[in-house]
Amino acid sequence: MRAALLTVSTSKARGEGTDESGARLAAFATGLGLEIAAQELVADDRATVEERLRRFADELGVELVLTSGGTGLSPDDLTPEATRAVLEREAPGIAEAIRAASRPHSPHWMLSRGVAGTRGATLIVNFPGSPRSIDQCGEALAAALPHALALLADERPAHAPPPPPALRGDLS
Repeated sequence: MRAALLTVSTSKARGEGTDESGARLAAFATGLGLEIAAQELVADDRATVEERLRRFADELGVELVLTSGGTGLSPDDLTPEATRAVLEREAPGIAEAIRAASRPHSPHWMLSRGVAGTRGATLIVNFPGSPRSIDQCGEALAAALPHALALLADERPAHAPPPPPALRGDLS
């Protein structure tokens, strides 16, 4: 399985400092056993973020897209809006888990507006921009994401048996 990574930061895109968040996303994705198919750094621009998310999902066909940055309350923090514009289905539990994982580490955990969901068979997850937060949130998601990716690939993990005949409409 493959992942694409997108860091959203105007200052880093201008060359002001190193993209530590991208490196942390890469470490997280490879720790899940995923190959990195693409990794980009873009400025806080809604149209650009939307375009990259669509390209990663539709053209590259990656199973997982991880973003970092642009999830706060600043006027140019538009990653959640860009993500919602490309999602077909939201997965609110993932975003809730990210906020819950941040709570013990930051009094500002509730200000994160990141979202998660699917576009086709691609799962897209917005992480906060802080490199440290990526590690903390990634730890909270590590067990669930492989299961989510298997479900999106239409694989039935061993611990999820098919529904009983009555629920399938098989009443024979």
